Amino acid sequence: MTAPAPIVRAPYLVALNLTERCNLACDHCYLDARVLKEGARDELDSAEVKTLLEQIAQVGPEAMVVLTGGEPLLRPDLEAIAAHASALGLMVVVGSNGILATPARLERLRAAGVAGIGLSLDSLRPDVHDAFRGRRGAWAKTMAAIDNCTAAGMPFQIHFSVTDDTAGEIDDMVAFARDAGALVLNVFFMVCTGRGQKYSGISADRYERVLERVTVAARRETRLMVRAKCAPHFKRIAMGLDPGWQITAAHGYDAGSCIAGTRYARITPNGTVTACPFIETPAGSVRDRSFAEIWHDAPAFAALRAPRLEGRCGACEFQKLCGGCRARPLARDGRLMGEDYLCSYQPAGGAVIEPLSPKAAAMRWSPEAKARIARVPGFVRAMVRRRAEDHVRDQGRDTVTADDLAQLARRRFGEAGPPRSPRPEPQSARDA
Repeated sequence: MTAPAPIVRAPYLVALNLTERCNLACDHCYLDARVLKEGARDELDSAEVKTLLEQIAQVGPEAMVVLTGGEPLLRPDLEAIAAHASALGLMVVVGSNGILATPARLERLRAAGVAGIGLSLDSLRPDVHDAFRGRRGAWAKTMAAIDNCTAAGMPFQIHFSVTDDTAGEIDDMVAFARDAGALVLNVFFMVCTGRGQKYSGISADRYERVLERVTVAARRETRLMVRAKCAPHFKRIAMGLDPGWQITAAHGYDAGSCIAGTRYARITPNGTVTACPFIETPAGSVRDRSFAEIWHDAPAFAALRAPRLEGRCGACEFQKLCGGCRARPLARDGRLMGEDYLCSYQPAGGAVIEPLSPKAAAMRWSPEAKARIARVPGFVRAMVRRRAEDHVRDQGRDTVTADDLAQLARRRFGEAGPPRSPRPEPQSARDA
């Protein structure tokens, strides 16, 4: 009997590596980025990137697009690319090391419709960050970029890559990100690709302890979203901390689990599509086929949408909520479905935990509520939408209003409301 075809859902996160050029030489870079004066000769040009963005908008009209690199601020057409994406209705963010995030550049990015910028900060100790990033003075420039974002009104995230050397900084980094006014602290865990093949990253025991602290911080913080990246085991720990917590996939929220190839894809500077930056298996090239064709038909994605997990991952009761990182066993052992060796959990032999299906009754949304939900970052929009609909449904109503969203925001963040992350109007709307 033939197995049913895996369900193909729209992507809600697409990362565009716009260039391999970089002004740093980070120990862990998955691209193994070249030095500043070098760069790939076959990078997608402006026209090709804009066509790609149009294809992404057709497949995932509510997707968030991350313009990254290398260092994307080295591309002089970055603002034009961002403006085109924003005009298509995509949420646009930029991932940068912050070296070139001057006040003038941030103002141009805001005018182009960029909704936020992610800044890499790998230690609160300047010497450690500089050594990790391969350039003396990098820490001071990144800290200046944080100040520049605040002054320019540019919402920002902080990206913190955990290693054995920096694992003890997690609580201080949470406090710093909160006090600095970041919207999100993304805590990244190493995957051994690119230069990271030579980087030790973090041990399994320390990984579990740090992940527990990240989970507690994510549950405790009200003004800062704390997220574990490349650490789907976050789900297991979150459920153990609070089984009723809305963060888990049992409530339909994907954050914390691996979304490679299911809701997320990466495009390299030359147009190769992969499931994520750390899974280097090509799914196709946008120079040969449209992004829609690749997203719907690529065998590399189909395998991730109907995984047949091996080892402890295949025996684990959390396999549908977590599933392990697929990039780690692929990078180390060449086995995409192998067990994630960085997880120390031993399956207890219980029944596989099934994600809950969303309630079927249809909901209407007022125009004001639609406008408000459109400003919510794509990585949490589905959860906010579902919580709002459940809230209204429990009250016996069938229409979500802006007041309902405001009430839920006050419950989550207090009277001050959530951190502001304004989504600028597309250029076409400003010109109308």
